[in-house]
Amino acid sequence: MGTSGRRDTEGARCLVTGASGYIGGRLVPELLQAGYRVRCLVRSPGKLRDHPWASDVETVQGDVTDARSVAGAMRGIDVAYYLVHALGSGADFEDTDRRAARIFAEQAHAAGVRRIVYLGGLTPRDVPERSLSPHLRSRAEVGRVFLDAPVPATVLRAAVVIGSGSASFEMLRYLTERLPVMVTPSWVHTRTQPVGVRDVLRYLVGSAAMPNDVDRAFDIGGPDVLTYREMMARYAAVAGLRRRVIVPVPVLTPRLSSHWVGLVTPVPASIARPLTESLRHEVVCYEHDIARYVPDPPGHPMPFDEALAMALRRVREAQVATRWSSASFPGAPSDPLPTDPDWAGGSLYQDERELPVDASPQALWKVIEGIGGDNGWYSFPLAWAVRGWLDRFVGGAGLRRGRRDAERLRVGDSLDFWRVEEIEPVRLLRLRAEMRLPGLAWLEMRVETDAEGRTRYRQRALFHPRGLFGHAYWWSVSPFHAVVFGGMARNITQAATKGLTARADGRRAERVRRPRGHRSARQ
Repeated sequence: MGTSGRRDTEGARCLVTGASGYIGGRLVPELLQAGYRVRCLVRSPGKLRDHPWASDVETVQGDVTDARSVAGAMRGIDVAYYLVHALGSGADFEDTDRRAARIFAEQAHAAGVRRIVYLGGLTPRDVPERSLSPHLRSRAEVGRVFLDAPVPATVLRAAVVIGSGSASFEMLRYLTERLPVMVTPSWVHTRTQPVGVRDVLRYLVGSAAMPNDVDRAFDIGGPDVLTYREMMARYAAVAGLRRRVIVPVPVLTPRLSSHWVGLVTPVPASIARPLTESLRHEVVCYEHDIARYVPDPPGHPMPFDEALAMALRRVREAQVATRWSSASFPGAPSDPLPTDPDWAGGSLYQDERELPVDASPQALWKVIEGIGGDNGWYSFPLAWAVRGWLDRFVGGAGLRRGRRDAERLRVGDSLDFWRVEEIEPVRLLRLRAEMRLPGLAWLEMRVETDAEGRTRYRQRALFHPRGLFGHAYWWSVSPFHAVVFGGMARNITQAATKGLTARADGRRAERVRRPRGHRSARQ
């Protein structure tokens, strides 16, 4: 391993951008475990509040497109991780990416940062940059910005990242599981070199300790080079599914296939399109020089089948630390809930429901926190399904994002076409809508106790319309609120009551079955 100019990195301070995203949210605890001090630059600090490592890091508010906030975040930093991109922010996302990268590089140099580490995309060799997808082209340009800057940079270039909750894994998983017979685009024959997320994180952490004279890009990938068709076949084998029948059809363009992926998988077309466009060209590693600086332990890089098996195990055990939807959905609203119902910002429509609950606050909270995903919305299922289909049709998130964890939520979690904006255990769950709407919407569920100590459930839906169409939207759907929101309130309270009764019945049945004089193990 090269050692020229290497410094002692023990206790060094790292800046992580994109800490609320899929890779960033997993990198932070790895850096902490390696002995680094971590500062996170995020637009909404509240999104990190409920992460298990939140109290171990310094969090500063800012945006990579704002030079002042980046300058403040860079003070005292040794290694700066750039894990953000503007994909989905609009037609000019390449300009935004370019501007943000230049600001980041300039402020890193001004602050005396020792190294920039960037995770980009693996690009095909001998293919003109103008022929690449906008997604890959922008990733390549950002890498160039950092390599041309005065601060030494490590640019890691990866193709398909396999890990529980990654967009690539979810796309592969749902396509294979839901379609025993697939009519697929021609890109299923394109070779790519997937890499396990554990190896990506290992290379990212190891890059912080690279010698000062290292300033270059590195290809990172696993040991297997596979076509997408082979990847689907391998997934079916690892997951114990029957052999899939795959029929490629050349007429399916990346645009059309992204809509096809959006219909079948939880990954919306806006995210699927750059993933599918990246598969138009062969993307394989042409070197493995990273091992000179970050040696591979035995069994690494992890084989594709092993990475799949580990990701599947994490999903089935509900141990998914972050998901592709951890970052805000492109184009999603970010405005906080107006605290005053007579908010001066404009009209604020409300639908309020309040019911008594013959159950403890804890029993009611368990139902509230478990809402959404496979657990459903305790309301008219067809109405929710139709709303989800309509949202997918116009390019929104739809209902298929599901939940990261089947029982527990944290601030920033995506929940179908909502996102958790606030959570106070056994008291409040506030969701912000990320479906496509002519305005901003929230859904609040509260657990309260009246003067006599009885549990009460309070539900509030709020909508801030945008323009005349927003007002028309609210009044067009308000006749259905009694069915949708009223039914939700009734069913949530009934579920809480039944849960309490079921547990009581279970205890009575246990006493009946237990022989007289028997003492339980707990006694």
